[in-house]
This record gives sequence, structure tokens and C-alpha cells, in this order.
Amino acid sequence: MKRRSHRNCRRLLRVNLALAEKLWPGQICTSQLKALENLTVTYGISVGSGDLQLLENRWYITHSGLLSLAERKRCSGIRVESIRSFCDPHSNRWVFRATVFKKPRSKGFAGFGDADPSNVSPLVRGAEMRVAETRAVNRALRKAYGIGLCSVEELGSFSTPQMLFAPAPRSNGHASANGSSNGQPRLRDQLCLLIRQHDLDPTLVKAYAADFCGTATLKEASRDLVESFITQLAAAAKKDRDALVCKLNSYAQPAEANP
Repeated sequence: MKRRSHRNCRRLLRVNLALAEKLWPGQICTSQLKALENLTVTYGISVGSGDLQLLENRWYITHSGLLSLAERKRCSGIRVESIRSFCDPHSNRWVFRATVFKKPRSKGFAGFGDADPSNVSPLVRGAEMRVAETRAVNRALRKAYGIGLCSVEELGSFSTPQMLFAPAPRSNGHASANGSSNGQPRLRDQLCLLIRQHDLDPTLVKAYAADFCGTATLKEASRDLVESFITQLAAAAKKDRDALVCKLNSYAQPAEANP
């Protein structure tokens, strides 16, 4: 059994390393590859399942990745409750406490999460309660299983699953193709919100968008084309997410099989 588990771990590691190189070409240094190896061996993290994101040269674990880890470790349960003395529904400020129980009669590991309009994306305003709950659960799970990585959902107001747009230089007051005249990344936020809502792979969405717009990179596309793509992506995700995921997977180059 141990020998089989070791083989499975090494196989997962090979897949993770190959896929990481494909998803983030030229962005991963030796130390990041070593960190990925440690995460794979220690926690069974899967890049292909969306357990990790690489943002600004740092690894971040995702909410789905933490939940998958808890399932593999046979987590006994998670209890979540609001801290009413710190909550203010009128200003959309919420604070939650989550407790993760690794065993049925264990003491539990607690984590707190807060959210208000100042630390969430403008496009998820009104959903601060759910954001705060997710952040609390993530922190509790990270404590329970010794995950030193910050989670994507714990990042601040302008955090996104992946930086899909590079900031375009502006020498005048006109709007850029993907942004807006006041500097707010509206189209980027819309796209990143769709990615979060439907749990899509950011890199594959980026490749699909560039193909849809007929440009080498997404940042080269006109604003009208990007708007059309976002509309199409939202409709496809709502109609049949599984079909959309199959479409996105066609943009992933499979890793070469090892002999």
C-alpha cells in the first residue's frame, strides 16, 4: 500500500510540474518548483484541479483546494458562526468564525474572516457575507492542516484569480481597450468575477478570449471585442458549464507522457 501510494505521489508530482510549466510559462523559478514539489508530496495538491494559483510570483491555495484537502484528510466537520458584535448589516460588514474539527471529538482549529465594501471587489458588493464566511473557513482549514500559503479568497479588494490584463500605459485621458477612463479595471473585474462564480481555469479562459478576439494576447483586443467575449462566456457558463469546461480544456496543451 505504501509503495503504491508513493508511486501515485510521484506520478502526481510529474503531472503538476509539467502542467505548471504549461500554464505559467517563464514565470516559475527554481524555488517555486521546489515549493510545488513540497506541496504535492505533503498535501497531495493538484494543479490540474485548480488547487493552486500563481499570482505575482507567489503560490496561493484556493478554497476548492482547501476543501479537497479536508476531504482527503477525512475532516470531521466545519462549524461556522457570525460574530454579531462585529457585524453591521447596514454597512455590509461581516465577521465570521469557522472551526475545523479534524476528528469527531477534537477541540478544533478556529479561524476568523471579515469582509466589507473596502476589502472586496466592487463587482461582488452585496456578497460580503459570503466572502467573509469563505475567508473564515479558509483560515481555519489552513490552521488545521498546517498550510502556510495564503488563500486566493483572503486577498484584498483588487485581488483576482489571475492577472488576465496587463496595465496599459495611458498618456492621455482616453479609455484603454480593457479598462476605463477613470483607471478602474471594469472589464477585468467582470471577467474575473465570472471565473470565480463558475470555477473556471483563468489561464484557459485567457487563451480562449485571445482566440475569440483574434489577437495574440488578450490585452491587444479592443474593448468591444472583450465585452462581446464576456457576454458570450457568461451565457455559455449559465447554459451548460460542462460544455464550456470542455471547450476551455481544448486550449490546454497536454503534457508529454513519460516513457
